[in-house]
Amino acid sequence: MDVFDTDGHEQVVFCQDRSTGLKAIIGIYSTALGPALGGTRFYPYENEDAALADVLKLSRGMAYKNAMAGLDLGGGKAVIWGDPATLKSEALLRAYGRFVESLRGRYYTACDVGTYVPDMDVIARETKYVTGRSVQHGGAGDSSVLTAWGVFQGMRAAAEHTWGSPTLNGRTVGVAGLGKVGKYLAGHLIGDGATVIATDVSDAAREWARTTHPEIQLVADTDTLITSDLDVYAPCALGGALNDDTVPVLRAKVVTGGANNQLAHPGIGKLLEDRGILYTPDYVVNAGGVIQVADEIEGFNFERAKLRATGVFDTTRRILQLASDEGVPPAVAADRLAERRMSEVGRLRSIHLA
Repeated sequence: MDVFDTDGHEQVVFCQDRSTGLKAIIGIYSTALGPALGGTRFYPYENEDAALADVLKLSRGMAYKNAMAGLDLGGGKAVIWGDPATLKSEALLRAYGRFVESLRGRYYTACDVGTYVPDMDVIARETKYVTGRSVQHGGAGDSSVLTAWGVFQGMRAAAEHTWGSPTLNGRTVGVAGLGKVGKYLAGHLIGDGATVIATDVSDAAREWARTTHPEIQLVADTDTLITSDLDVYAPCALGGALNDDTVPVLRAKVVTGGANNQLAHPGIGKLLEDRGILYTPDYVVNAGGVIQVADEIEGFNFERAKLRATGVFDTTRRILQLASDEGVPPAVAADRLAERRMSEVGRLRSIHLA
């Protein structure tokens, strides 16, 4: 990838500390609405180009997510290149924290794939621009709690749009990934009366399902899941779940999940629409987590954050109605609303204060 091909980003920072093995990239897509907020992904990318491509895509997505969540925050993301199981250490995380601090508040970090609440506590020893900290340190704790709650609200809105009632009672939902978000989502769905079919590559996740929710029907892999007789498909693992291979064989009528960047390319939205599959934009329905960690910036209050995450229902409903009215895929409708807010509210920064 051309290092200057940064897709409209304001700033891309490459970070390296040889002694700890840290190689990280911080992408700031937009600060039009405020400081950029987005998690840090710790992942063994194949190469630096793959890491850069991911951080650019993720940080752009965070700008749209934060805009649609009604937050006064811009979009950013970071990736640490390496295997967290072997590379992660206190020194590496603190070195990374110093790079975050060097941006002087242009970017707030939080948890993502491969990073957890205890990691944020370590990073916070070097920077104050970190959220998703433990309750013991005044933070919000596990942000996947409200991520799953928001996904559930978005799914309820999709059910109302599709079947006329905002409930998953009696529906069959396929959950791909029973990790941070998927396990909480499965609990909400079971509580609402849905039948849950799921898969996960992790032995620990499958064992969790067997012991905690034995009513979950486990299948071997995602290929088996998407060709099952589903009403709703919920991708809750890594991105790109909806692609030219999976969409043609997908049997669900609705797709609502917690994963980021579910569409492998923009044309997938039209492909879903052509097949009569309703897609709720991922960055809209999975915004509960960023709502939770953003609330931490002003002093965390769980009930206040949960109430705001519950608003994902109304936001999703609004987007689906706009998509119907304008004859465009929901992803296009959501992008238009997010871009409008970034433009209209961001413009106010040109009014200089004395």
